[in-house]
Amino acid sequence: MLNRDKQVGWDIGGAHLKAVLLGVDGEVEAVQQLPCALWQGLDRLASAMSLMLQDFGVTPDTCAHAVTMTGELVDLFPNRHAGVTQITQLVVKLLGNHTLFYGMDDQLTGSAFLSSNEVLQQAKLVASANWHASATLIAQYQPNALLIDIGSTTTDIIAIASGKVVGGGFTDAERMQADTLVYTGVVRTPVMALAQKLSLSGQETNVAAEYFATMADVYRLTEELASDADMADTADGGEKTLFASANRLARMVGYDAGDKPMADWIALAKHCREKQLVQIQQAVMKQLKDEMTVVGAGAGAFLAREVAQRISKPYIALNELLAHQLTPQLAICLPAYAVANLAYTEDAS
Repeated sequence: MLNRDKQVGWDIGGAHLKAVLLGVDGEVEAVQQLPCALWQGLDRLASAMSLMLQDFGVTPDTCAHAVTMTGELVDLFPNRHAGVTQITQLVVKLLGNHTLFYGMDDQLTGSAFLSSNEVLQQAKLVASANWHASATLIAQYQPNALLIDIGSTTTDIIAIASGKVVGGGFTDAERMQADTLVYTGVVRTPVMALAQKLSLSGQETNVAAEYFATMADVYRLTEELASDADMADTADGGEKTLFASANRLARMVGYDAGDKPMADWIALAKHCREKQLVQIQQAVMKQLKDEMTVVGAGAGAFLAREVAQRISKPYIALNELLAHQLTPQLAICLPAYAVANLAYTEDAS
């Protein structure tokens, strides 16, 4: 029999595995994110999950498990349905048949936890549903809100009104068209995706269409990227020092870092930051309603706070909203916490 005093919530992404362990009375005991390059094989996920359980000090059969995923998107799989199916089968093998999977209905008005057999029949309800789990949890605390979850790779912008998720699309394709899913993040996004031209030392310059630098380089130079969010490999596989970050960014505009003072590369990083911030703000304005409070989450929550300031909306950080003081990682692992909390609450009721 499972020990319902322990609940693990899992968020299986394409680049990271995130998990939250709840203990007695649903209190957070541990939060962790591990790099997991799922496109390199399902064995990466198996290894990361085993390591996470070991770090949490639990075994699969002593906990209840709730799972959400976006990892089905990686090009390891021929399509999303195959991705959901193969991930589900592996997870059940690792965690047991009692594992539950978060699914949303196609009208976005509700959700349910599905068994693995149900997932195999309704994979579309589970695919990339982690944003909906996050919003469903936030709605219980802030019934009129705009959740801005800025992660390593993407930004979710989710409207909540009267305690319900408000439209914005069901599939990734629909959400990208509606600007509720914006493919920009503070770690893995290539700098070349920001703009074709940037300003360097007061002069506009073209940007190389090369994978020389990522936004992690930018936010290391602005000193805003937390070390526990900086898990992805650099573009060149090199170090994550300020100079190495500056050198990668310099390549984007045809220079080496030594060609100009460090202050110029920091200024260029701030210019890149502004480009990304404007992109996110423009998408936010499409979802914003009068009575909304902005809730910021993710590795890039610092940008969500600034967006709220720019549009003159009240802002509340995730840890403040949920009254947790455990670790900033809770904001990075919001979907994992959401499915853990929602499953624990459902089981206890």
